[in-house]
Amino acid sequence: MTVRNKYRPCCLIIFLLCNVFVFSQEKINAAKQRSNIVLIIADDVSWNDFGCYGNKIVKTPHIDKLAKNGLKFTNTYLTASSCSPSRCSIISGKYPHSNGAAELHEPLPVSEIPFPLLLKENGYYTAQAGKWHLGPYATKAFDRYTDTKDENNGNAKGGEGNWVKFIKERPKDKPFFFWLASNDAHRGWSADKFHITHNPDKVNVPVYLSDTPKTRKDIASYYNEIGRFDFYIGEVVSELRKQNVLENTMIIVMADNGRPFPRCKTRVYDSGMKTPFIIYYPKLIKKKGKQSNSLISSIDIAPTLLEIAEIKIPNDYQGISFTPILKQANKKIRKQVFSEHNWHDYEAHERMLRDENFLYVLNSRPNLTNGGSADSKRSPSQTDLNKLRDLGKLTDAQADVFVSPRPREELFDIRTDSLQLLNLASHEKYKEVLNRMRKELKTWQRKTNDTIPDHLTPDLYDRETGKLLDKKKNHDKLPRNK
Repeated sequence: MTVRNKYRPCCLIIFLLCNVFVFSQEKINAAKQRSNIVLIIADDVSWNDFGCYGNKIVKTPHIDKLAKNGLKFTNTYLTASSCSPSRCSIISGKYPHSNGAAELHEPLPVSEIPFPLLLKENGYYTAQAGKWHLGPYATKAFDRYTDTKDENNGNAKGGEGNWVKFIKERPKDKPFFFWLASNDAHRGWSADKFHITHNPDKVNVPVYLSDTPKTRKDIASYYNEIGRFDFYIGEVVSELRKQNVLENTMIIVMADNGRPFPRCKTRVYDSGMKTPFIIYYPKLIKKKGKQSNSLISSIDIAPTLLEIAEIKIPNDYQGISFTPILKQANKKIRKQVFSEHNWHDYEAHERMLRDENFLYVLNSRPNLTNGGSADSKRSPSQTDLNKLRDLGKLTDAQADVFVSPRPREELFDIRTDSLQLLNLASHEKYKEVLNRMRKELKTWQRKTNDTIPDHLTPDLYDRETGKLLDKKKNHDKLPRNK
């Protein structure tokens, strides 16, 4: 054998190995070029309960830092102040009545297209960890899925212990999408002994609650849950930084509905329907620490993320991409947002329309009280309100959860009444505004095929105590909206 022939096999092997290396490196580089996405969802947290939104008591340093280096939205609205309908809207890009999952615990139908499935089909690695609540079909959108079971961390109650684990174990040659959903701050409280604590004497008590020691303790425990949520966000950011992918990753922090207190969760006012919404995305957000006052809806998330990933948006999605706002903070993409309140523990049918100046509510069940969710009805905060009611000492704001019958229509001037305390629907000065918003809501209902069923799902819990009604223990047998 000549010297030339002797080394030919070795050269061939080296050549092949080099090609494999180059091919692998090209795949990794391609993955780095496409934007990674991490969507982090809190459970039952109102929009102004993060430090970056002006709450000077709650401890959210990691979220605040994302806002400082990203973009904070001040007018982001959910389609429902109820966990599963809200989450189904986010993942489907549709209103609850349009996607067929309008009520609590209804799964996303197989007729819908979850946006993570489109990411998965177009080369993204997709994973979910934490609270789910969307049913079995939508889990097919993920390469890796787990619910609230924590594999390694007993201190986390909602799957947060898997967040970093999943990020560490992801394939490194693909762009990734993570749906990370906490149980914080859902009742019952379990973060009081976590290393982040809040002093009940210093918490902020909303005007519609009673300023008592028990209510303050209730709010402090709620803040502790938010503090724990923030802690795990810090862990995620730290891991992304270690992997050198943070600068190519879009991080979104939001909530699925308002805080689990009277006049918040399930309500269509800002205290229930408005969500904190923070985006960290250096690739597109060039001016750090900006604030956007533009109206957006949670159904806008799906088309936006698909556009970021350069994937075709389904024609039946009802949302609008807000990527122009990421480039120009106060770019307007909407004049209005719409939301709804359907069955969540109790019979209900409300629709809400909000623009930059006014909030309009149409209540198709004005004969019923609107006290909130059953877990809120069983809270110390509600008990304190009940005591004030029995003593005849409620303020108008505190009395709202007991009012029956309720107004069929409500109109609030956001410019002077940010908490929506004064109903102006009967005020002559606002007659023109009322008529306009009434027509606009009807137009939206017609376009989205939103009808009022003859028979609504009845109460599952007692409206006074929040306890399960004995005659309706098996909710699967209840008549649904028809």
